[in-house]
Amino acid sequence: MALEGIKVIELAGLAPVPFAGMMLADMGASVVRIDRPSPVSVPAGDMLARGKRSLSLDLRAPRGLAVAKQLIAQADVLLDPYRPGVLEKMGLGPDVFLGDQGLNRRLVYARISGYVCVIRGSSTPNRSEGHDLNYLAATGVLHLLPRLSDGTPSFPVNLLADFAGGGHLCATGVLAALLERARTGNGQVVATDMVSGARYVSSFVLAHAQDPYSSLFASEHNTGPALLGGGAPFYSVYECKDGGFVSVACLEPRFFAAFLRTFKEHCPGDFDEASQMDLERWEELRRYLRDGFKSRTRDEWARTFEHEKDACVFPVLTPSEAAQRSGDAKSQTVAPHPRLTGTPTALPAFATLTPGLHSREVLSEFGFDSTRIAELFAAGVVAEHSEVAKL
Repeated sequence: MALEGIKVIELAGLAPVPFAGMMLADMGASVVRIDRPSPVSVPAGDMLARGKRSLSLDLRAPRGLAVAKQLIAQADVLLDPYRPGVLEKMGLGPDVFLGDQGLNRRLVYARISGYVCVIRGSSTPNRSEGHDLNYLAATGVLHLLPRLSDGTPSFPVNLLADFAGGGHLCATGVLAALLERARTGNGQVVATDMVSGARYVSSFVLAHAQDPYSSLFASEHNTGPALLGGGAPFYSVYECKDGGFVSVACLEPRFFAAFLRTFKEHCPGDFDEASQMDLERWEELRRYLRDGFKSRTRDEWARTFEHEKDACVFPVLTPSEAAQRSGDAKSQTVAPHPRLTGTPTALPAFATLTPGLHSREVLSEFGFDSTRIAELFAAGVVAEHSEVAKL
């Protein structure tokens, strides 16, 4: 696989860093997650752990920090989920490893944070606590998303900041840094903050929001119905007779014409392709579409539009239905993407990662002899899976 031989140390955290680690593991990297020992708690299921191994290590103990430093000194990539400055206080900051005097000048030191330099003129991180929705609020994008019935912005669960702007962009940065290292021999810090990341993946939306003549999205300039923001009746989701839904996205005139050919009986008698961009008739058309789609079940509509592919109508699938269609159901996990023909990814069956399951194996691989491993276990610095819980 593409990243075979690349060693990654992932410090256990939430959502963005585990996703970045999973992406690297999917591409063939050897990813070791460092979990915290706990003799009481029971491990929780981890949805982003496939392809990884776990070492349970007490980073609060000086000997635990020494072990972590030795592991990172041999790694290709470090994934840091903590707030800015935490690893520096622990003696594991970038300066310890990078540069000519560092312990591992080839290290790609990747870190994900929430808010960084979001206040104009600020040169230091804003260290406030937050989650995906808070970061999305700081991007300006939340203001542009379609409104709920009470007028508040809707939001796409925690996809935009945590995963698209956080974990995914972090993994992309790691790949770029590894490529640069192949040329220069030097590692570097890959700094991803979820506010900047979510803004970056929303570049198209934000650019249109600055255009006073754009009607694609809602903005300060455009207070009317937004074409891609739920305002257009031909770019929306409709409920069917059985409570299922269909998506309708016939934006272009030729697609709208194809849609009308199949749905004409449910539209106003004088409505044709030329009426598509008549904003004064959008609400009228929406009512007809809403009533029309409720006349049949979701699957009946899917069959109706089967032979009119250009109509851009597709049933809204449940997660289990989508898994069946994509072939993911058997493995009970989502297949890696994109597909590489020369270095294909292997898809392991879904499994949770029990913290500490690979502690002895990992330490041995990183050069710890059996005597030292036994000492670390005896001192409680390292633990095995029967004694630990996920951080």
